[in-house]
This record gives sequence, structure tokens and C-alpha cells, in this order.
Amino acid sequence: MWESIVSLYNSFIAAMMTFKATDVLDILIVSFIIYSLIKIMRETRAEQLVKGILILLVAYAVSGLFNLKMLNSLFTSFFQFSVLAVLIVFQPELRSALEHIGRSKIGKYWTGLAAATVEESHIKQMRKCINSVVEIANQFQKSKTGALIVFERQTKLGEIIDTGTIIDAEPSAEMIGNIFFNKAPLHDGAMIIREGKIHAAGCILPLTKNNNISTDLGTRHRAGLGISENSDAVIVIVSEETGTISIAKNGIITRNFTRETLSMALEDDLIPKETEKNDRIPIFNSVIKGKKNESNKK
Repeated sequence: MWESIVSLYNSFIAAMMTFKATDVLDILIVSFIIYSLIKIMRETRAEQLVKGILILLVAYAVSGLFNLKMLNSLFTSFFQFSVLAVLIVFQPELRSALEHIGRSKIGKYWTGLAAATVEESHIKQMRKCINSVVEIANQFQKSKTGALIVFERQTKLGEIIDTGTIIDAEPSAEMIGNIFFNKAPLHDGAMIIREGKIHAAGCILPLTKNNNISTDLGTRHRAGLGISENSDAVIVIVSEETGTISIAKNGIITRNFTRETLSMALEDDLIPKETEKNDRIPIFNSVIKGKKNESNKK
């Protein structure tokens, strides 16, 4: 017993002697990846699938331990194609994870040069659009008119837009009111706002996969939650039954907005702040500044 402890201690000391700073970095990166995967899988269908795979692995080990040849052979054949099976079964979760990485700060850095600076005209256009949405949402709240308005951000919603009708119009309360008028042909679908303009209407959104949401929320709210789970869009929802104004974002719905709080929330989410506009890799900033100086000289 004592010899085993001494041997284990000596092995530990020998391993520590060869430990380098790069090993610490390696451990931290792997730990972060595992933590991120667990965070993504929590409270989703992927969590149950992982549990099922772990049960199969335990059964495979038991079949080998007790020499159950037929069962072991079956599991061996199954696990030979396990990589392909995992890619097929986890396709929605893998897509969501990759989109989440693309929307992270690292993804923003990669696209920083292409994005350049946010033009003042774009900010004005977005403010105009927000004001129109806030004004008509306030009117819808009073008249209890249902509405589903999606503000597209980094994640492009081309597949969703294809399900509706392209409008490509300047935003105004009157235009949005006409689209969601209860006898209008496009009132049942969602409106997509792209770059501060009404890009499409009558679009069909995917419903949320979350079964734990309140039963008070109808199809319109479930559709808003669904697209917020699959993209970084900001969705404004007006209830047809109660007139309540809600915002769905990142798979979370927040309710009971007023005209003032809705305006503030949309501006915080959709209008880039000065710090965000300058939040790029330094080389990108220098390139952008150089372009500005050249344009000023001309």
C-alpha cells in the first residue's frame, strides 16, 4: 500500500517537472470548449441525446466485460458509423453552435474590416424605423391588433424571407399598420426589417422548441421565440388578445413594454454605440482611419 502511494507521488512529481506554460493554456482552452458545449446543450434536445449516447456506451462496455458476443458485435457495427450519425442527429444543435460562435466577439473581429464604420445615414435610417415601429406598436396595443416584427441583425434571414413577400419599402407607421390590418393578405405572417427598411412581410417563422413556456403565449409569441433561438434577431410582438407588447431575443421573451421602454430597448439593441463601432482589431482601425484621411484629402 505504502509503495503504491510513493509510486503515485513520484509519478506526479515527474509529470509536474515536465509541465509547461503551453500545457496550462492547452488545459484552459479544452476546459472552455467543454464548458461552452455543456452551456449550449443545457435545456435542449441535445442534452437528452447525449444521455442516450452515454447509456449506449455503458451498455457497449458491459457487453465486452461479460463477453456478450452478439450484443458487442451489434454495438461495434453501430459505433463504426457513429460520427456520421452524430452529425445527422445533432445537425440543428451544431448549426446553432456555429452561428453562436459567428455572432461572438471573435466573429465580429473577423468581419470588422468588411463592416468598416457605421455610417451616420444608417443610424438615422434605423432610428426612423424604430420610431415607426414604436408608434404603430403603441396604436396596436390600444386596438389589440396582433403584430410580429423581426429586426434582422448579423444572422441573415434569407430562408425566412423566401417564405414571404418582398416589399423593400421605407418604414412608416402607416405602412406597418396597413400590412398588419386584420383583413390584409400579409397580416398573419412576420415582417422582416433589414438595415432599417421593411424588407419583407407575410413570412413564416419556426416555432420554438421550448415546451416550458407559458400556456398564455400563442402561436405569434412561439414563432417570435423560435426565430430568436435560431438567430440574433430582435423581435417585437404585439398580442392580439391582450395588446401586450413583448420583445423576444436570444430565446428569451420579455413582456409588458410601454411606448417609452420599447423605444429604449430597441435603441439599445439595434443602434451601435460609439464603443462598439471602435471595438475592432487595431490593424482594422488603422486601415479605416487611413481610408478616412484619404477621402478627406480628396
